[in-house]
Amino acid sequence: MVPQLYLITPSTPDLTSFPKTLMAVLNAADFSALLVRRGSMDDAAYARFAAEIINVGQGAGCAVLVEDDTALAKRLGADGVHVSGGAKAVQEAAKALKPSMIVGAGNLGSRHDAMTAGESDVDYVFFGSLDGKIDPQAVELAQWWSETFEVPAVLSDPEAPPQTATAHGAEFLALSTSIWSAPDPKHAVRTIIEALEETA
Repeated sequence: MVPQLYLITPSTPDLTSFPKTLMAVLNAADFSALLVRRGSMDDAAYARFAAEIINVGQGAGCAVLVEDDTALAKRLGADGVHVSGGAKAVQEAAKALKPSMIVGAGNLGSRHDAMTAGESDVDYVFFGSLDGKIDPQAVELAQWWSETFEVPAVLSDPEAPPQTATAHGAEFLALSTSIWSAPDPKHAVRTIIEALEETA
């Protein structure tokens, strides 16, 4: 099974040039979801950035999610929200947005955390961090979840080596740093897809 692709924006993007880079990457591959990271942006800056990225992502046929802000997701017309604030925050987001919008649960460090999130009518459970190297515990959790439950699992591997990228059985693979730091992000994406297809 070739996993679907989930793209994470960089934590400190060049706000002038990034939308063009993003458009090129989204045109190079079929990404199912795009998470707009807040990083260190204040509320106003994040709202401006998210509005532009939502326009680019949805124009490319991608579901665009904002980070931990249900009100902003509604106001900007995003497709949903990625929640990292724990079980109560996930439940509140699901109550506010479901069934018309997507709610994903992240920051899940244990099987208990994942099962609690899964009981809240989420659309996916997200294992691993938004940046840095892949977490071996996240790999184990994603494999266990995918073998046991129907709610899709997203395995995050921000620094996935393009030639050897793998989702370890998860339905989605989340990508970030290794794409944005590449000399040619479009080529990095195509190389990752080739690696995933070879190991499917």
